Amino acid sequence: MDILLIQSVNSVEEIDKAISLLIKRLREWYQLHNPEFSRATDDNEKFVEEILDKEKNELLGKLKINTKDSVGADLAQEDLEPIRKLAHQVHDLVQLKKAQVEYISAIMDELCPNLKAVCDVIVGAKLIEHAGSMKRLSELPASTIQILGAEKALFRHMKTGSRPPKHGVIIGHSLIAKAPMKMHGKIARALADKISIAAKVDYFKGKFIGDELIKSLEEKFK
Repeated sequence: MDILLIQSVNSVEEIDKAISLLIKRLREWYQLHNPEFSRATDDNEKFVEEILDKEKNELLGKLKINTKDSVGADLAQEDLEPIRKLAHQVHDLVQLKKAQVEYISAIMDELCPNLKAVCDVIVGAKLIEHAGSMKRLSELPASTIQILGAEKALFRHMKTGSRPPKHGVIIGHSLIAKAPMKMHGKIARALADKISIAAKVDYFKGKFIGDELIKSLEEKFK
């Protein structure tokens, strides 16, 4: 089951890269037609859904902009069609990513429910992927878990004496993401401790304590 999870999370990373590349191209292309809406819509998923569902005048109407005042070109339908096809491809990739994340979540419900409760789904899956297996993750000390995924920065520190990394893939955890930078190291250490406990309990098929572990973290750093 570990290998299924690892393949799936690697797939999500590849899909993410593809989405990032294609959404950049889509925005640059669509801005020739409707730059005002593209610049006003930061959410990529919403941007794609809106341009697939509505015409230029409808989107500008939402922004209270008259179509005549748009600096974008009025492209013919045959010129808009390839843009829409690209938007459909991006939309399909987003849906594929969601399906893969749901699959990973289902695997973690069986394989490592405590780890899933302590970590965001993708962060937990990436930890297993970097460790190589659930067994290996359960054997790692918290200090190593904290910097999993930051191997390049760690080697640079060992070689040049640069500052050591404070965290690896756990930087994607919501507790760290929403905290001020000065707190990242402290939260990463506490989080790694809880992850270490969760991984050990999961591997040895202990009882579910994930809610207690995450609650104690949230109360400590609220």
